[in-house]
Amino acid sequence: MFLRTLLSIVSLVLVGVQANSPAELRTRKAQIAAQFPVNRPRPLSGEGTGAKIQKNITFKNPRASEFWVNGSTIPDVDWDIGDSWAGLLPISNNTNETRKLFFWFFPPGPQGSFDDLIFWTNGGPGCSSLEGLSQENGPFQWAWGTAHPTQNEYSWTNLSSVLYLEQPIGTGFSQGEPTAENEDDIAEQIVGFMKQFLEIFSELEGKKLYLSGESYAGMYVPYLANYIYENPDELALELQGIFIADPVLGWYVAQQQIPAVAFVHKYDPVFSLNRTFMAQIDAVAARCGYANYVNTYMTYPPKGPLPLPGNSTEYDEGCNVWEMILNASVLVNPGFNYYRIFDNWPILWDILGYPAGDTFRPQSPIYFNRTDVKKAIHAPEDANWGACSDSPVFPNGDSSLPPAFTVLPNVIEKSARTVIAHGLADYDLIAEGARIVLQNMTWGGLQGFQTPIQADSFLVDGIGALGTVHEERGLTYYEVSLSGHMIPQFSPWSAYQMMQYLMGFRDAP
Repeated sequence: MFLRTLLSIVSLVLVGVQANSPAELRTRKAQIAAQFPVNRPRPLSGEGTGAKIQKNITFKNPRASEFWVNGSTIPDVDWDIGDSWAGLLPISNNTNETRKLFFWFFPPGPQGSFDDLIFWTNGGPGCSSLEGLSQENGPFQWAWGTAHPTQNEYSWTNLSSVLYLEQPIGTGFSQGEPTAENEDDIAEQIVGFMKQFLEIFSELEGKKLYLSGESYAGMYVPYLANYIYENPDELALELQGIFIADPVLGWYVAQQQIPAVAFVHKYDPVFSLNRTFMAQIDAVAARCGYANYVNTYMTYPPKGPLPLPGNSTEYDEGCNVWEMILNASVLVNPGFNYYRIFDNWPILWDILGYPAGDTFRPQSPIYFNRTDVKKAIHAPEDANWGACSDSPVFPNGDSSLPPAFTVLPNVIEKSARTVIAHGLADYDLIAEGARIVLQNMTWGGLQGFQTPIQADSFLVDGIGALGTVHEERGLTYYEVSLSGHMIPQFSPWSAYQMMQYLMGFRDAP
């Protein structure tokens, strides 16, 4: 009797093990996925991996051939990504101009629009847009920890042509000495580059232009858009709107310090900081005016201008609670990544060597530092490429004020649509901080959003609720669940849908 009972128990255990086997789990996932068919973009190629991905496009200027990139010879990319064009161009037509920016241009994929052009830049300041190309929204994607690149079904080339630009001077493969003092200088340099670009690729003139970027591009993009709007005869493109993800919008005290402690409480099991330390940062938040800030001032509509908690736009002495949390988090979790708080040990290797920290030594050589890669994309072979510049791209700092206080309202009012998005798992810049800045910004004749942001309002096709979305007076604001700082990398389906909306390819956000 005992033996029979024991065998029955063992049988049940084995059934349980069988039910949770990898094969069974894969079957269950497939069954669930079948219930929610995702409206994904079409594949980037036809049967097999050899088909080129873009429609035929030609440029009549013979100089264009100097920049042509053979899509079948990109090192380690084992399929033909199609024709593209890359290289260095000066920022002016002066014969003695030594300052040049590196670009990589992709025409649209088979379902993409020929009438539109997306401009993409990463942030930093001084971080390369080749990171965005190779790990976020380009036609090939080489994700952290993976042995080979893969085709990116959410490539923005499925929407239109995309121009990736390494800027400012001092970033990536760009050439020359950095001289920029503010964002207007940067905008002027980019527009100067674009003029040289359109002289060679003149078939792109007159296209609808969409400026996009992330992080410090929250500074670059609004100022660039404002420059174009205020100088309409400078550039032979029709600017329609902007997309900025996890952007620098206002003061760091609002985007980092005020929301930091509440953020840690929200994700307490993820941070796993001890109770003594939690009590310490609670006390700092209370003493520095952070603790009750949101409850006091974040109303819809706002009751008036939102004050700074203290005397600094960054933090008062003894009030840098954001860095206190960062230092403690790295002790508890050596793999802590403030770009996406869910990451932990071990740190995945990265072909770009970024993001890196003291606990991480990237492989050598970095992908874009390889001679064969440089040759393939017409990059200067003597350049020492890095994901982010080791030297300041603003030698004396960026003197421009944050865009929420200056140019962003004008850009929103002049654009058909403006999209600002934020990953909810980003600790570098915290979503609640973006809300604070937006509630303190006046555009379209009113301050901030007039009605509250509703939970579960961002519905991704085929997935369902994946965050929030709110739209007022030409500004659409998204928050994306599970995504960190780089939304096109961590939630590409979300970023793709946002761009569809920005470009007028869908009616609902």
